[in-house]
Amino acid sequence: MNVLLLYPEFPDTFWSFKHALKFILKRASLPPLGLLTVAAMLPRPWEKRLVDLNVRKLKDRDLQWADLVFISAMIVQRESAKALIARCRAAGKTIVAGGPLFTTEHERFSGVDHFVLNEAEVTLPEFLSDLEQGKARPVYTSAELPDIRQTPAPLWELVDLRRYASMCVQYSRGCPFDCEFCSVTAMFGHRPRVKTPAQIITELDGLWRRGWRGAVFFVDDNLIGNKRSLREELLPALIRWRQGGRGFAFFTEASINLADDEELMRMMAEACFDMVFIGIETPDDAGLAECNKRQNLGRDLVADVKRIQRAGLQVQGGFIVGFDSDTATIFRRQIEFIQKSGIVTAMVGLLQAVPGTKLHERLQQQGRLLGQSTGDNVDGTTNFTPCMKMEALREGYRSILKHIYAPGPYYQRVRTFLREYKRPKFSVSLDWRRMMAFALSSVRLGVLGRERFQYWRLLIWTFFHRPALMPMAVTLSIYGHHFRKCCEAIGV
Repeated sequence: MNVLLLYPEFPDTFWSFKHALKFILKRASLPPLGLLTVAAMLPRPWEKRLVDLNVRKLKDRDLQWADLVFISAMIVQRESAKALIARCRAAGKTIVAGGPLFTTEHERFSGVDHFVLNEAEVTLPEFLSDLEQGKARPVYTSAELPDIRQTPAPLWELVDLRRYASMCVQYSRGCPFDCEFCSVTAMFGHRPRVKTPAQIITELDGLWRRGWRGAVFFVDDNLIGNKRSLREELLPALIRWRQGGRGFAFFTEASINLADDEELMRMMAEACFDMVFIGIETPDDAGLAECNKRQNLGRDLVADVKRIQRAGLQVQGGFIVGFDSDTATIFRRQIEFIQKSGIVTAMVGLLQAVPGTKLHERLQQQGRLLGQSTGDNVDGTTNFTPCMKMEALREGYRSILKHIYAPGPYYQRVRTFLREYKRPKFSVSLDWRRMMAFALSSVRLGVLGRERFQYWRLLIWTFFHRPALMPMAVTLSIYGHHFRKCCEAIGV
């Protein structure tokens, strides 16, 4: 059996880093971890080939080779997935689809022969058994939450690592919190399930043996959801692994209560974590209460962010406008918070209602849904009728992006961050790609860009005040270029 695993193309979005990747000659930020893991669950004798349309085109000979096609996608890949399904259907292929997009809205897709939904550790074996017997059903679904200590390591050999800016692994699934707009707990439960440290080390060893030396993203929705296992099992194992002469720079996602645990932050920095994405959402307590973001309530969020930065972890932040409780002052307050906190990578989006969330259920009951969520956090759209007038909401949203990603405020925010940031103990090697990124940014941003004054001012300031952080200053300058391009695409 020849199995072709296909990953649809991402549109140009905030997290695609499309415009930034050109500076280091990479095609995509991350490989499709889900498909690589599913590939490891398929029968060993089967021949497997992966085509990530974000790094190369799907060729006719790929389809001719395949007996079976597997497609996985997220909501933001919806349109690309539809086109891919149509092409595979036209080629007469049997199509199997799974992943977040199809788990939430499989009934909207025609042309798929079999949907293998929810967590593959549960539904894929049943599908494979039925397929072998010639009686595979159209839909496989389950509410069971599997023990991921049995999940195999991804098949890294299916991808060309050189095409990607970062690699990825997963330690846990699930989150102890219950934010109204988030689908994580609906899909993966409240009690985080974890892999063993030995599994993670095996996955990292696999990357190391294949020559990977770049950054690795722990894709967990909340890495600190199970603090005990993180503190007592994973982090000590990562620290020991690094002491053996190996090591990657890690980044991940976590909740703001990370700021309360100095010891945990110290261990994360020692294990080579240097960046964390945190859902801040809003500085307004009414908005936080409305969306049940209780872990953020009653806190000095700016002080929390700075505490994490001083521990050696750059904070990337998620922000939302469009809550029912939002007033006209929220746009100014979001700008002030972002600038004061020094969160350079600030993803600000209009609230969207994703299927399977409590927000979607509530708005559906209220008759306020207008259509599907795009899955794009910063495309300036929403799929429900807000309490604030729609035009006022959109105009206020555009005003936030226009300000925070304008060269002046953006570069000011970079300096605010660099003043606070504690340099990590591990060093970042100045390889040829970083040197090339500096050379290209010097021309595109420092000579041709409208931000050229701010660009050189930042580099000169960094050289004299935080010289060890020069590579980071260049990287964040390039990120700013990407974010401004994204803003331009939505008319900001």
